[in-house]
Amino acid sequence: MIAYLIRRLLYALPILIGVNVLTFALFFLVNTPDDMARLHLGVKRVTADAVAKWKTERGYDKPLFVNAGATGLGKVTETIFFDKSLAMFAFRFGASDDGRDIAHEIKTRMWPSLAIALPTFVIGLMVDISVALILIFFRRSYVEWSGVVLLVALMSVSGLFYIIGGQFLFAKVWQLAPISGYQPGFNASRFVWLPILIGVVGGVGAGARWYRTLFLEEAGKDYVRTARAKGLSEAAVLFRHILKNGMVPILTGAVAVFPLLFMGSLILESFFGIPGLGSYTIDAIGSQDFAIVRAIVFLGAALYIVGLILTDISYTLVDPRVRLS
Repeated sequence: MIAYLIRRLLYALPILIGVNVLTFALFFLVNTPDDMARLHLGVKRVTADAVAKWKTERGYDKPLFVNAGATGLGKVTETIFFDKSLAMFAFRFGASDDGRDIAHEIKTRMWPSLAIALPTFVIGLMVDISVALILIFFRRSYVEWSGVVLLVALMSVSGLFYIIGGQFLFAKVWQLAPISGYQPGFNASRFVWLPILIGVVGGVGAGARWYRTLFLEEAGKDYVRTARAKGLSEAAVLFRHILKNGMVPILTGAVAVFPLLFMGSLILESFFGIPGLGSYTIDAIGSQDFAIVRAIVFLGAALYIVGLILTDISYTLVDPRVRLS
């Protein structure tokens, strides 16, 4: 197991390097440091001295990848890429273009994101699996047919409709929740229950249909027919056999996504004014703050790799035939 984890971490290193290089290259293909300076200074006819000062203060006054004027290793180390990217592997993200510490912002905004994403994930997973099991239990009946039609209708509606409709109905008409805003601590429940509800309802269509397809595949296998032939009830077959053997693909999706919950929901946080990582990313993209965008992309890639490793480890817990060596 230890050897496997070491190999996976070594495999992850070139992936993170590639993500870092690609993000850096794509960002500066769109905006040069001069363009970034003019954007942040907010003046149409900004002077060359002001642009140079802004670049020097933020470390954008060096060449991007290769410093032809330097000697030896300085050709590589005295560059924007080296200064801005090497510390990322120690999770030192530096400061944003407006001077704020990015690591502090991530630690602070992570909790509002988790307050929405974690309950939405857990409740949504339970609802999706429960609905799928109900449809399998009543398969080849009007309950299954009408349920599938409802799920297709739910997944065909844009997520923005659920957000706007939920805000109008629950916040404006019934006044059961604030339209937007956030408060830390226990008071956060007043602000997050509506985004959680919308997230669960908006995802049940696609999620329940996927689990129904998964359980239908298991229901057609030989071991299920054998269990029925032994006289087991349909409920026993459903929970003791179909659900149990369907846990491996369920874990594939659930465990891999779990680390990404720290990144928050871009749309929900933006519409409900939640100061999480999702809205933080949207604001950074709008202001073209490369430092924040680079940090969020790198962190997302690292968390996704962690999710994949946790998925492989979880296989050994639910399927004894799988061994990591």
